[in-house]
Amino acid sequence: MAVDFEKLAVTGVQSLRPYQPGKPIEELARELGLDEKDIVKLASNENPLGPSPKALAAIDAAMPEITLYPDGYGFDLKKALSDKLGVGMDQITLGNGSSDILDFIARVFANDGDNIVVSQHSFAIYGIVAKMVGAECIAVPAVNFGHDLDAMAAAINDNTRIVFITNPNNPTGTWLTAAEIRTFMQKVPDDVLVLLDEAYFEYVQEADYADGIELLPEFPNLVVARTFSKAYGLAALRVGYAVSSPQLADLLNRVRPPFNVNSLALAAAEAALSDHEYVASSIAVNNSGLQQMVAGFDKLGLDYIPSVGNFIAFKMPVSVDAMQVYQQLLAKGVIVRPIANYEMADYLRVSVGTEAQNATFIEALTQVLS
Repeated sequence: MAVDFEKLAVTGVQSLRPYQPGKPIEELARELGLDEKDIVKLASNENPLGPSPKALAAIDAAMPEITLYPDGYGFDLKKALSDKLGVGMDQITLGNGSSDILDFIARVFANDGDNIVVSQHSFAIYGIVAKMVGAECIAVPAVNFGHDLDAMAAAINDNTRIVFITNPNNPTGTWLTAAEIRTFMQKVPDDVLVLLDEAYFEYVQEADYADGIELLPEFPNLVVARTFSKAYGLAALRVGYAVSSPQLADLLNRVRPPFNVNSLALAAAEAALSDHEYVASSIAVNNSGLQQMVAGFDKLGLDYIPSVGNFIAFKMPVSVDAMQVYQQLLAKGVIVRPIANYEMADYLRVSVGTEAQNATFIEALTQVLS
């Protein structure tokens, strides 16, 4: 008799669907017979500059030792982060991407019957990790596509173990100030963990933006997650980190798999962290690219959500189907991101690329909408 293994899976996993990333260039080339060189991918918020030269050099230097397991503690990278951020090495948890950190915190603190509070239109992984551990995910309605922190605080109940906040938020690009985060944290019970996801932290230029690490001494129940995938240009190597109190870091490290960050990623991240010129260029390209995108949307008469990340969500005109526009852009070799699964069926999200890539996207969008 055939066994239905889905019925054997834990309840939360039974209702899960795999996370859907942006369409890869290679997949679109196969499907439509396009030349990969002619495809512009602006779907996954990747750094368009290519990797840091210092990171590439570090990878080359580390290559001869790939027969050896990496440093499971990640001493050199933790030391570099400690020096840069002004925190103790015992406050740092390394992850295979910052999504690893989300998984760790859910596994440590949530269980069947518990709940995790998130905002509507926030990163899809939050709901996935909640289900994985059997917790309920409470999505609080957004205000102007951003977090309603007052409503999120009110949603916390006796079964709440974790609150996920994304700042700036993906996919909407909205952001929260230091005062807003501090006021929220003052309302959160001491035994509820708050994960502040700052994957796009480096791109934000607003003076009153909340730097979560500065808030850690004031709020022991705060965990800040960041990544090397965006401004540092190391998305394929999957390396992120959390900063928290030493006690919380110790707990997160208890569930961290051994050798979860590989040697090449450790070396590249440490080198990229010191490449200040590369990061400055990444930010400058993003700033000008956002302006280029906004000018294009204004010219086309399209509404968009002001963003401080390296992406921007724009709305389709009335009676225009966003998925059809997405498919038509694919046919022209331009990959953007549909976000109907974020309850934004009328919107598409586009990552900021180089000036030439942005121009290609705007021209293709103009043709599709004409």
